[in-house]
Amino acid sequence: MASHAPADSMVAAASPLRDWAAGLPADVLLAILHRLDHIDILTAADNVCCSWRRAAREEPSLWRRITMRGHEGIARRLNRCGMACEAVRRAAGQCEAFCGEYAGDDGFLVYLMEQAPYLKSLRLISCNGVTNEGVAEAVKELPLLEELELSLCENVGGSEVFEVVGEVCPHLSNFRICKKLFDVRVQNRDNDVRGIATMHGLHSLQLFSNLLTNKGLETILDNCPHLESLDIRHCFNIEMDESLLLKCARISILRIPDDPLDDYNLEVQSPIRIIPDDPIDVPCSDYSDYSSEDD
Repeated sequence: MASHAPADSMVAAASPLRDWAAGLPADVLLAILHRLDHIDILTAADNVCCSWRRAAREEPSLWRRITMRGHEGIARRLNRCGMACEAVRRAAGQCEAFCGEYAGDDGFLVYLMEQAPYLKSLRLISCNGVTNEGVAEAVKELPLLEELELSLCENVGGSEVFEVVGEVCPHLSNFRICKKLFDVRVQNRDNDVRGIATMHGLHSLQLFSNLLTNKGLETILDNCPHLESLDIRHCFNIEMDESLLLKCARISILRIPDDPLDDYNLEVQSPIRIIPDDPIDVPCSDYSDYSSEDD
């Protein structure tokens, strides 16, 4: 007796495999892509199928708020600045927020200010190719900025560049600049203060491992009357005395130098809080101004 395969299996064998990815409705596909990091979209989603590639390349709303974080393990194998430029290009002038880690240099900032005139949020983390000059030129063309972060960017800092930010970004309400290491041996303790004090509209300020002093913080508080959130963790030149606590009483969210780091999400190194008794290769005269202001 001849054997016969079940009818449903014969139909399955005769029918081609369904390309489920290509058949997704546009709104469902975009919902999926919106959940991905933009690096994943550039390196993987582009290659799934034609419909995914078309959505990833031709839907500007997908690139309105760009996030390129993490991926440190493969950062050296990727042209991160080139990928950042491509992400901004796909926004077709609609980019309102860019957050990049290891993904920015001065050349990228030039491209950003040309392609994203409506940018409201710029967050650069561990972008050592970014300089004071690059930031100063970029923010002049980004007057709508409401949020600016320049964390772990070793070549950015000082009142000269921050004064430019305060002058040309009148809507700036959130400013964050974090360092990896608090080092008491560095002398320019209030180096950022004058510039930050020009950002009169700030509502939120984070200065992690900054070298500012009580006097510097008081200057900022006097010139930024709208501050609602202040984070000065690991700013160990600051002593929260009665006068300073009184000035901070109006601030709703206050994190002081020794507060825990449970919610801190950037790299941090153990602080150097005490000047060595026998510093190496540093003249003793370099420490002459580290006596307590209360002495």
